[in-house]
Amino acid sequence: MPNPLHADKRSSEAPTMLAECAVQTHPMSRQQGYVVVVGSSAGGIEALKRLVAELPADFNAPIFIVQHVAANFASILPEILTRAGKLPARHPQDGELIEAPGIYIAPPDCHMLIRDGRVEVKRGPKENRYRPSIDVLFRSAAYMYRNRTIGIVLSGALNDGTSGLWLIKRLGGTAIVQHPEDATYPSMPMSALKDVEVDHALPAPKIAEVLMTKITQPPSNQVSASDAELRRIEIERAIAAGKTPLEAGVLELGEPSHYACPECHGVLGRIQEGDTMRYRCHTGHAYSQEALLTSMYLNRDETLSKAVTALEESAMLLEEIGNRLKSDENAADADYYCERAKMTKELVKGVRELQQQGLGRSASV
Repeated sequence: MPNPLHADKRSSEAPTMLAECAVQTHPMSRQQGYVVVVGSSAGGIEALKRLVAELPADFNAPIFIVQHVAANFASILPEILTRAGKLPARHPQDGELIEAPGIYIAPPDCHMLIRDGRVEVKRGPKENRYRPSIDVLFRSAAYMYRNRTIGIVLSGALNDGTSGLWLIKRLGGTAIVQHPEDATYPSMPMSALKDVEVDHALPAPKIAEVLMTKITQPPSNQVSASDAELRRIEIERAIAAGKTPLEAGVLELGEPSHYACPECHGVLGRIQEGDTMRYRCHTGHAYSQEALLTSMYLNRDETLSKAVTALEESAMLLEEIGNRLKSDENAADADYYCERAKMTKELVKGVRELQQQGLGRSASV
């Protein structure tokens, strides 16, 4: 059954349907009102539809959404959300002026950032194995809008969005999560609830009520981040936007760890964030601890699969040589190769058992 979020790249981009939502828009700056940033992954499409269905056509704050999608398909999520509610949704262009009301959705395989009243669409390094990354969007919004940022984490696996939501709170913004009991995949909301001082945990439709009230009120929280923290945000924002990590200052982010980046094998630096630890390599790839462990498991399973293939091929070749020597009446040498083939088959059996045990454990991470 085809995924409703994707359309084949051979087809044209889905229409934005702006003509169907004839609401006058106006440019936004960080001095004017709030921005709403939303992150979702597995199970997130239905949660997004239920949320936007409750928002009015004159909702006076721009909404930015990162939904994890496959990189090699065009997305029709803008069309889905436009039809689900009263607000126009679209994939923005790099440098596009931010306007409200409206919904901006990160295009596949691109990070979406906010800077000086404009949207940036960039192909910086992946974070938590994703591009677009929820944390990238949240981080850029928090830096630009501080206590006028409202962050929302919806259904999804693992913990993308937790770091970004923590930063939104750190800079005086509002943190909201979909209640885990309302989420198809509760891991992302539960991770945020564990590590962030969340303001509201609600079913997706009820979040709309909080938003409509919040954007009419002046922000009350004070910014509490240090200059060093703000510098770290600047560096990470620049990396996500495509600046060379070493030029951006990646080595300033933290001390080297004992771990190698699962993607490029560069040394990962440690980034302390509240009570949690993150990692980023000098190439720019970034991981939470959970995402790093998952990537390690995936790499391990791939390595074991390659080992099984190599051992099986070795066993077949040893048997072939042994059988040829038998036909040549060279019994001593034939027995040697056949015995080595038998030992290699036993190794294959052991590696396969280890692989299956490991797959069971990694599935629960």
